[in-house]
Amino acid sequence: MDRQAKAVVCREWGKPVQVEQITVDGPKRGEITIKVFACGVCHSDLSATTGKIQYPPPLVLGHEAAGVVVEVGEGVEGFSEGDHVVSSFISMCGKCRQCVRGHPVLCESARKAMFTLPDGTVRTRDSQGEPLNVFGACGVMAEYATLHVDNCVKVAEDVPLQNAALVGCAVMTGVGAVFNTAGLEPGSRAAVFGIGGVGLNAVQGCATAGAEMIVAVDNNPKKLAMAREFGATHTIDLNEVDDAAKAIRKLTGGVDYAFECVGAGAVVEQAYKSLGRGGTAVVVGVADPKDKTSITTLTLPADERTLKGSWLGSARPQHDFPRLLGLYRAGKLKLDELITQTYSIDEAVQAFDDMISGKNARGVIVFD
Repeated sequence: MDRQAKAVVCREWGKPVQVEQITVDGPKRGEITIKVFACGVCHSDLSATTGKIQYPPPLVLGHEAAGVVVEVGEGVEGFSEGDHVVSSFISMCGKCRQCVRGHPVLCESARKAMFTLPDGTVRTRDSQGEPLNVFGACGVMAEYATLHVDNCVKVAEDVPLQNAALVGCAVMTGVGAVFNTAGLEPGSRAAVFGIGGVGLNAVQGCATAGAEMIVAVDNNPKKLAMAREFGATHTIDLNEVDDAAKAIRKLTGGVDYAFECVGAGAVVEQAYKSLGRGGTAVVVGVADPKDKTSITTLTLPADERTLKGSWLGSARPQHDFPRLLGLYRAGKLKLDELITQTYSIDEAVQAFDDMISGKNARGVIVFD
């Protein structure tokens, strides 16, 4: 059945988001409709409103959400009405070369569903009946959303939905970069550049994995204080040093792992320069398509350094989302503390403004 829903929509790059009444169509074969209970406000959503992430408007925002299944389409197995689910902007077809090699985050089918569902169409229409694109095959910054089952992960019902939502992006991206992409070993020394929602999760990922030293780098003292709460052993305020990489090397002798969580070539360069011999720099932040970085090529073989990327923490969503929530339930991962502020959907513009100003570790829109 079709449902009316409020949704946060980008109508034009460079313009503020709008809250609109939309129609969400019922599920087709292989799809489910969920009632969304919480959706994180992510910098990637902001990037979609500026054109940094070039999903064409009009676009229903949101990719980091949790909700409850209210309708199941034909042919769906493994999901029932009442199930709790987390959205995933990776479609995970399970059949392409990347999926069968164990890299569903690089799913070749997912590349065809960047702003539609996997079949190339959408289930969202505006008040005039015109189709609305959806962020990352999700479009879950809305009261209801219809998604393909490949974009949903069933989770335990004893986890608060506003906490579970964060696993869909911020937690998976940050912690996954440590656990999956880097494979950080206990006793390692690490640096995290950029202490937003993703950076904080990289910090706590390092702590959970047993890093000996964790250096948090940012220009916001409040964020650096929060990094301490999430496990950082040292902090570097960019307002107080001329060269962060040099300061890190002096402090640590060169880190084994550096995580760039900003999305800027200049910061990638600093992260790489902070490495000791044999170190690995992981680029987590999403940069502008035209952005470039620079490294000294000889250091790659001579120091056996590695520079690599991480997309959604190299996730295997069906495995990793429940695993991370299991760590939360065991008291080994902070989720409650990540949520600085909750908002109603009518406060979406304020939620984006607060994110831009750096006020929140994570702002979350909570639906009635």
